[in-house]
Amino acid sequence: MGVSSKPADVRMHYNQSWMGYGFVGGLQAGAIAAAIGFLVLLLMHWVVRKQGWSHGQELSVAYLLSLLPSASGDVLDLVYFNYAQLQSLDLLRAKLAEVHDPDDIGTRVLCELLGAGVGVFAAWLLIIWRAHARKDRN
Repeated sequence: MGVSSKPADVRMHYNQSWMGYGFVGGLQAGAIAAAIGFLVLLLMHWVVRKQGWSHGQELSVAYLLSLLPSASGDVLDLVYFNYAQLQSLDLLRAKLAEVHDPDDIGTRVLCELLGAGVGVFAAWLLIIWRAHARKDRN
């Protein structure tokens, strides 16, 4: 097998090259997670509305499902950098090159976790508001 002359592809969980650095990047990641959480709860409510799920079940499952596409990659990177035994500087450089803004990965993870919660909460408020409006109409 020959050696490729192309530069190695940098692997990111989703294209984060457009995102900012530091707290701005965290806010952008949190906004993405909020949008995902909002849509996941609305979709989940539509799917399980006839099955008698409680609000707590809907909210918790929607929150966990919204974390899968939004925060899972950054959380895995954060855990990896904290617990993996990186034996060489070359391996550390290679792993850090795969991460967008490794200096503020903790801020980004926190914003993603909070953003998913905010999105799910906003969708829940919309669902409750519509249910009360429908009840008042009848």
